[in-house]
Amino acid sequence: MKKTQLARLLAYVSGMVNQQLLLQNEYLIAENRILRSHLPARVRLSDLQRATLAQIAKRMGRRALEEVASIARPETILGWYRKLIAQKFDGSKHRHYPGRPAVGREITELIVRMARENSGWGYDRIAGALKNLGHSVSDQTVGNILHRFGIAPAPKRSQQTNWADFIRAHMAVLAGIDFFTVEVLTWRGLATYYVLFFLHLETRRVTLAGITQHPTEQWMVQMARNAVDVIDGTLLPVRFALHDRDAKFCTSFRAMLQCGGVQPIVLPPRSPNLNAFAERWVRSIKQECLSRLILFGEAALRRTVTEFLSHSILSALTKAKAISCSSLPRRLHDHDIQVASNVMSDSAACSSSINAPHEYFDPTTMIPFRYRLRSSGFLTKGLGPGEGGRERVRLPPHPTRAALSPDQRSAVLA
Repeated sequence: MKKTQLARLLAYVSGMVNQQLLLQNEYLIAENRILRSHLPARVRLSDLQRATLAQIAKRMGRRALEEVASIARPETILGWYRKLIAQKFDGSKHRHYPGRPAVGREITELIVRMARENSGWGYDRIAGALKNLGHSVSDQTVGNILHRFGIAPAPKRSQQTNWADFIRAHMAVLAGIDFFTVEVLTWRGLATYYVLFFLHLETRRVTLAGITQHPTEQWMVQMARNAVDVIDGTLLPVRFALHDRDAKFCTSFRAMLQCGGVQPIVLPPRSPNLNAFAERWVRSIKQECLSRLILFGEAALRRTVTEFLSHSILSALTKAKAISCSSLPRRLHDHDIQVASNVMSDSAACSSSINAPHEYFDPTTMIPFRYRLRSSGFLTKGLGPGEGGRERVRLPPHPTRAALSPDQRSAVLA
């Protein structure tokens, strides 16, 4: 009897406690919903807060969680728990083996360069060329790299040609024609002289056509006749000549060029970039030479321009002699490559050291441009950058030039 009464008493007390807990839970649920309605649509939680809610939600179960969850859906909270378990058993941080190494940047650039410069080379051909250079790369790796850079395979790549490649392939038959003006002092005052020149786009070789104070139609026709001469014409290997819409390029001038097999192409208005090589050479001769000299008469102008042209050719030859085949830069101008191929006539020169002189090396040609201009009598005080004086001075003789014989000096200044 006593045991029965004790059990009833315990049941009554536990019922009171359970009822109290149920009321507290109901109150907390209502309060959470009210607070949730005042919060923004999405509540950002930290990783620790997600882990705490996920552990409690796993013990409650989906059905019980649907009644109380208000911060997120039950599926989302249980998904947090699954991610927590996955991170616990993730051993990727403890793996020490590196895996397959990636292809180096230099090899990648070399593969892309080969594919762009040789449109008919496939994956196997590029892999073979790399093997000859000492790089072991599979054809599949070559294909993946080209696909990453958006380069099509060889059959499609050979059928697609952009404008840059098209113009580069036809530079041997293109030439630029242009004028530039120079102010020269004469006995009658300051006079404007017009200098006409031709520039071969492939070799960048500049030829002085003529200098005049009055570029009349007869003079222009004579310059065109000299340029297309069958014996020593400047435009013999050229088929197309680019020039602007200057009125000095008259109809008879263009007709004379056409008679010699050269088709003149008139550029659109206000488009100096279409004859960029000629425009850049005009800027070079003006900044490096003419803007630093005070010229007296047409003869001084002619000697100065001729000396600058000779200096440009000698500088290119000296640069080509000092460069070996193993140390050629990545991007050489076509003119430098042409000069290097002419100077280095045999394969033995390619293996020679940089400091070793070539068999055609002549020390008499190593006279700087500023000392060679002394023969014209119009050398300025400063030819270097930042020296703005125009005072005529007498410079001491160059040591290399002083050691030359009179015959060698006349040959150099010719």
